[in-house]
Amino acid sequence: MTIVNKKNKNANMKAHNVKSHLWVFVNALIDNPAFDSQTKETLTTRQGSFGSKCELKDKFLKNVEKIGVVSNVLSWADFKLSKELKKTDGHKKSRISGIPKLEDANEAGGKDSDKCTLILTEGDSAKALAMSGIAEVGRDHYGVFPLRGKLLNVREANHKQIMDNAEIQNIKQILGLQHGKQYDSTKGLRYGHLMIMTDQDHDGSHIKGLLINFIHSFWPSLLKVPSFLVEFTTPIIKATKNKSTIPFYTIPEYEDWKRNLGASASSWTIKYYKGLGTSTSKEGKEYFKDIRNHKKDFVWVDDQDGNEIELAFSKKRIADRKQWLTNFQPGTYLDHREKKIKYRDFINKELILFSMADLQRSIPSMVDGFKPGQRKILFSAFKRNLVKETKVAQFSGYVSEHSAYHHGEQSLASTIVGMAQNFVGSNNINLFYPGGQFGTRSQGGKDAANARYIFTKLSQITRLIFPKDDDILLNYLNEDGQSIEPSWYVPILPMVLVNGSEGIGTGWSTYIPNYNPRDIVANLRRLLNDECTVPMHPWYRGFKGSIVKSHNAKVAGATYTITGIIEAVDSTTLRITELPIRRWTQDFKEFIESVTLDPKNKDKETFIEDCTMQGDSDDVYFVLKLTEENMTKVMEEGLVKKFKLTTTIGTSNMHLFDSDGKIRKYDTPEQILEEFYKLRLEFYDKRKKALLQNMKLNFKKLENKVRFIRCVVNYEIVVNNRKRADLFLELREKNFDPFPNKKKKAEPAAVGATEEDEENEESPEATNGVDPSDYEYLIAMPIGTLTLEKMQELNAEREKLVIEVEELENTTPKSLWLKDLDTFDKDLDVLDQKDLAEEEERRIKREKNANKKEGSKAGPKKQGKKAAVKLPKVESDTEGDGVEPVVAKRGAQRKKPAKKVNGAGSDDEDYVAEKAKPEDQKKKQTKKASAPVDEDEDEDDMPTLKDRIANFRLDDSSPDSSAMETETTEEQNEDKGPKGPSRRGRLKKGLSSLAVISDDDDDDADFAVEVPEVQVEKKGRGRKTAAATKPKAAATRKRAPAQGKAVMLKPTEDSNTSAPSPEKKVRKMRESPFNKKSGSILQRGSTAAASSSETTAEASPPSGSSAEPAAAPQPRRTARATTSKPVYISESDPEDEVVELTDDSDFDADGDSDDE
Repeated sequence: MTIVNKKNKNANMKAHNVKSHLWVFVNALIDNPAFDSQTKETLTTRQGSFGSKCELKDKFLKNVEKIGVVSNVLSWADFKLSKELKKTDGHKKSRISGIPKLEDANEAGGKDSDKCTLILTEGDSAKALAMSGIAEVGRDHYGVFPLRGKLLNVREANHKQIMDNAEIQNIKQILGLQHGKQYDSTKGLRYGHLMIMTDQDHDGSHIKGLLINFIHSFWPSLLKVPSFLVEFTTPIIKATKNKSTIPFYTIPEYEDWKRNLGASASSWTIKYYKGLGTSTSKEGKEYFKDIRNHKKDFVWVDDQDGNEIELAFSKKRIADRKQWLTNFQPGTYLDHREKKIKYRDFINKELILFSMADLQRSIPSMVDGFKPGQRKILFSAFKRNLVKETKVAQFSGYVSEHSAYHHGEQSLASTIVGMAQNFVGSNNINLFYPGGQFGTRSQGGKDAANARYIFTKLSQITRLIFPKDDDILLNYLNEDGQSIEPSWYVPILPMVLVNGSEGIGTGWSTYIPNYNPRDIVANLRRLLNDECTVPMHPWYRGFKGSIVKSHNAKVAGATYTITGIIEAVDSTTLRITELPIRRWTQDFKEFIESVTLDPKNKDKETFIEDCTMQGDSDDVYFVLKLTEENMTKVMEEGLVKKFKLTTTIGTSNMHLFDSDGKIRKYDTPEQILEEFYKLRLEFYDKRKKALLQNMKLNFKKLENKVRFIRCVVNYEIVVNNRKRADLFLELREKNFDPFPNKKKKAEPAAVGATEEDEENEESPEATNGVDPSDYEYLIAMPIGTLTLEKMQELNAEREKLVIEVEELENTTPKSLWLKDLDTFDKDLDVLDQKDLAEEEERRIKREKNANKKEGSKAGPKKQGKKAAVKLPKVESDTEGDGVEPVVAKRGAQRKKPAKKVNGAGSDDEDYVAEKAKPEDQKKKQTKKASAPVDEDEDEDDMPTLKDRIANFRLDDSSPDSSAMETETTEEQNEDKGPKGPSRRGRLKKGLSSLAVISDDDDDDADFAVEVPEVQVEKKGRGRKTAAATKPKAAATRKRAPAQGKAVMLKPTEDSNTSAPSPEKKVRKMRESPFNKKSGSILQRGSTAAASSSETTAEASPPSGSSAEPAAAPQPRRTARATTSKPVYISESDPEDEVVELTDDSDFDADGDSDDE
C-alpha cells in the first residue's frame, strides 16, 4: 500500500483496495482457534491470542513487488481516477448552460462545429476587446470565454486539485472534451479550433504555455491535429510617424528596428501596449478585420515538441530546466512574421523569456542584493529625494509611475514595508524608516498596517551605503521610453549578506542568511590590506540567542543551529527570553497555550500549569509555571527540545545573479564578498576618474565665469540691449569655453512617458554654428552676480577647488573606500547605541511590571476600622527630607493666571502660586529642593517617618481624642476680603500646610478618601461609619467641578461632639508658600525637610487635656485668630501613616484658592 502511494500520489490506496488484488496463503499453528461457524472459514481469534507473531522480512516484501501486484494496483488506481474524471466530461451538443461569462458561438456543437473557434482571453477586459472584434467576423463561428488568471499546472497537480478546478471543468464542457479519448480530428468536439488571446507580456506567454501543457497532459493527440491550437497576436508597441504605423510584437524586434534607425528614431512616436486592455474597440475591430495576419497556428513536428513541453513544466526535469535557462542567450525572441509556430520554438524562444523574468524577480543580484522591485523602489526614493515622511500608498504610486512598474501596487507596497522592517529576524539594516506599524516579530511582519496608514522615508544610513557620487557611473535601463532604475547599484558593502534574501524561481531557489555588517566591513578591510578573509557566521540584529555551526555530512555547505533562551528560575518556574529566528511570538504563544492546563478541557494533555508574558511586540519574555514532577520530566527530556526552541539554516542554496546577469551558485559568504570586492574596487577607480573630470570641468567653468564678470565690469563685453546671437558670437570670438547641455540620445517619443519639460527655444544663432546652450552658463548668471564681490568669491571657490583636486589626485581608490567604511562604522555605532537604549528601556519596563504584579499578589496591609486613603506607594527619604506629594492639577476656575514656582516647563511641580518677593526667594533657597516621588520605588523608608510621628503619643486612643482640624467657613472667607493678610505677606512668612495625623478612633473627626490605585473617587467626601456623621455646611469650601481625575476631600464632624477650645483642639497650620489659601493638601517634601522638629508638630494631645506635651509648642506656628484651615487626616493602621497624593490625583494647590 505504501509503495503504491509513493509511485502514484493521487492513488490514495487503502488496505481493502490492496486485498482485492492479492492472495496470501499462511501456514500457521494457532493455539485454541475460534471460528465464526462450523465451516471454519473465518478465524475469529484475536491476533494477540495467536501465541506467535508473523514478521515478514524485507526480502520477501521486495519479491512481492516483483510479481506484478503493484502494477495491478496502480492500473486499478488509474482506472478509478479516470472514471472520476470522466464524470466531468463534455459532450457535443448545440447548447450548454450554467457556465458564467461564456459567449457561445451560434454554430458550436452543430454540423459546422469544426469551423467554430473558441477564443480564450486573459481576463474580462480582453474579452471586451474580443467581443468588439467579433462584430467584424460574426458570432456564428466565434465564441469567447475569459480565463481568471493563470491556469493550473495539471502535470504536477493532484487528482483533487483537478476535480476542484472550475476553470478546467468549464473548458472541458465548452469544447466537449472527453477524458482519455484519442482525437484524430475535431469532428467530435463542439469547437474545431482553440484560440489563445493573451497580453503580449511575459505573463501572457506563461498562460499560453499552461494551456498547451493542459492539452498535452490529457489529450496529446489533439496537439497533432492541424490548426486546432492557434494564438491571436496583438502588437506590444506601435511606432507612428505622420500617417504610417509600424506594429511590433516583441521587444527585441523593436530594439533592432530602433538601433537600425539611428538618429532619425526621434521623429517617431511610440506607444506601449502592455495589455489587451490598452487597445481601443476601434483597434480591436481592425485586428479582426485582418484576422489572417494576427492568427498564428501551432504546429506539431515530432516527439521533440512534447519533450520540450515536459522540460518546461515537469518537476522531474528540474536539472534539465536549469541547463535550459543557463544556455539562454539575451536577444532571443520569436519571429511573429512566420505564419506557423512550432511548439519547440514557442518553448525555447518565447516561454523562456517568462522563465528568465520570473527568475530575475525571485533571485537577487550579488552586487546590490536587490530584486527588480526593490531596486525600483530605491531608485524612486533617490529620484524624489525622499527625506521627508511620505505615505506608503502615495510613494508606491510614485514608484509605479517613474520606474515603469507593471505589477500590482499592493505588491509594491508590501515590498516597501519589507524594506523598512527592523524587528528581529527581518533586516539588519533597514534602508527605509518605518513610520507607523510596519509589522513586528509577533507575527513576522504580517501585522503591518495598511499602506494608506503608514509613512516612510529614506533612512539616514542609506545614502552612506549607496553614495551619490556613484550614481553617474551606473547603467540605467530604459523602458516604456523613459529612463528607469540601473541594472544594479554598487553599495560600499554587499547588502545581500547584510540583510539576506530568499526566493523561488523557475529552476532555482535561493536562501542567504543575514550576516553582521561589522564582520563584513572587517573582512573588506582585510582585503584592502591584501590579507585573507575570516570566515563569517550568520548574525541577526537584536537576537540574544545562540547560532552554532553544526556538521551535516548529507548537506553541502555549512549548517547552523539557532537556539532560543530558556532557563530554570526555581524548581517550578521556567523563563523564556528569546525564540529562534523566524519563530514568531504569536505562533509560540499558541504552542504554549496548547500544552497549558485548561480547566474547561481536562482531557487535554498538558504539562504547564500557568503562563504569563511580560514582553512587548519586539521582545520575548514568557514565565511558565510547572509542577515539580513535570519540571523533572521536562529537564530530563531537555528544555530546548521540549519547547522546540531550535531551528536550522544553511548555506547550501545560495544562488545569485552575478554582475554579468548570469545565475551562479556560491558555496560560502566569503566567495560572495571576494567577487563583490573586485567589482567595487573597479567602481572606486571609475568614481575617482569621474570626480576628477567633473572637478576640472567645474574649475574651467569658474575661470570662464570670473573672466566673463571681469569683462562685464570693465565694459569689455556689453550684455544689455543687444541680440543674443551677437553676444554668443562675441563669446566664441573671445575664446570662452562652451559647455553645452547634455543632449539625450535620439529616442522615439513615448506616449505617456514621464519626462521633464525642456525649453526648446528657437534662435537664429544656432544656424551660425553656435548652439544656444553652449554659453548658457554665462548668460544665465543673475545680474546681481556681475560684481567684484562675486568675482572674488568665485576666485576663492576656484582656489578651494584646486586644493580638492590635488587631494583627490593623491588619493587611491582603496583610500576612498576606507573613508566610506569609516563613516559607515560611525553610523553603525549610532544604531547600536539606539538598540542598547531600547533594550534597557524594555528591561526597566519589564521589571517595573513584574514588581507591580508581585506587589499586587502580596496583598493589602492590615487596616484599622477607619482606613482612609489607599494610594499606590508612599516613600520617605532616608535623610529625613520627607515625602513630596505629587499632586495633579485641579480643574477649578481661576480669575488670574498663576506662575509655576519651579520654573516654566517644570514637569515635576504642579503647584502654582504668585511670584514671591526676593526676600522670600532667599528663604526658599535655604531649603532643600524637593524631588518628585517615583511611584515605582518601594516603601522602605516609611518606618523612619512613623518613628518620628510616634514620638507624639500616637498610641493614645482616648475616646475624647480627636484629630486636629481647622475650619474655614464660607462666611469667614467672604468677610475676610481685603482685610485679611495679603498673598505676598503670607508668602513672605514662608508658611506651609502640614497634615495633622491623629490616632483617635472616634468617628467625629475622620476624613476618608477612597483612591483605587491612582484614580480617586470623586463622590467620596468623608467616610460613613456606624455612627454616621454629617459634615457641617460651613466647614466645606465650595469648589468648581474638577477636570480629569479628581480627589474630593471633605472634613466631617460629629454633631454630638462638644466644641473644644481652638487652643486645645485645633492646631494652627502654616500656610503653603505655594498658594494663598492652600490648606487642603499634604505637606510637600521640601518644607518637611526644613526641620525635623517641624514634622513632630503634626500631633495633637487628646481632647480635653489641659496641658500640651513639651514637644508640641512651636513658636513659628502662631496661628492667626481670623483664619483656620481644614486639615485632612488619613488613618490606616494603629500606627498612622503619612498619606501621599500622587500625580494622578486631582487635588492641587493651585485649585484651592478661590480668588485665583
